Amino acid sequence: MKQLHFTLVTDGPSDSAMLIPILECLLRLHCSDFAINISHADLLKFREVPKGLTSKIRYALTAYPCDTLFIHRDAENDPPDSRYQEIQNAVMATVKSGMEVPCIGIVPVRMTEAWLLIDIMAIRRASGNPNGNVELSLPSLSRLEDVPDPKRLLHDLLTTASELSGRRRKSFDPKSHIRRIAQLIEDFSPLRKLSAFRRLESDVQQLVAEKGWGSQTIASR
Repeated sequence: MKQLHFTLVTDGPSDSAMLIPILECLLRLHCSDFAINISHADLLKFREVPKGLTSKIRYALTAYPCDTLFIHRDAENDPPDSRYQEIQNAVMATVKSGMEVPCIGIVPVRMTEAWLLIDIMAIRRASGNPNGNVELSLPSLSRLEDVPDPKRLLHDLLTTASELSGRRRKSFDPKSHIRRIAQLIEDFSPLRKLSAFRRLESDVQQLVAEKGWGSQTIASR
């Protein structure tokens, strides 16, 4: 089976653990005739850590050669279109320097953690207490992109789901459990109700069509 190699550049080092399982799901769906390999561009390992998005892209393409580069930027308090434009500008600057690889932006409307607020069972299992029965409430998909602080909400849900008390609750570190949630979610299709995810999937589908990576899959349907 032929392989496709993808590289992911993220805002922060912890974002890769959340995004790679989601990307793997998307790419296996739309490039099912290929083996998928995704590498996180760990830019902190360089003696001189690249600063600025253009520099990060250049370093990533040099150290992690790939068929496509995914570039993640949380929108946070800025309009998503501003982030997409920022990515596009950095990509164009890289192209002008002679480094040209297909690039796809990933811009969650708030932050990546919002994309994990879709599966209560995955949160329970990630907390280390899969059989817990404490009530957990997730925001509806229709307002998921409006949650002001998805990271804080996810931390609170993990802590609550653990059902720990006293010193053990105080020592519970939700950050170390978040990365497990994405690995435990079996169905990411609810994310299709989110504008940012729909744009990501649309961009993946467009790339696959342009490259012919999904032609055999499409023909067999």
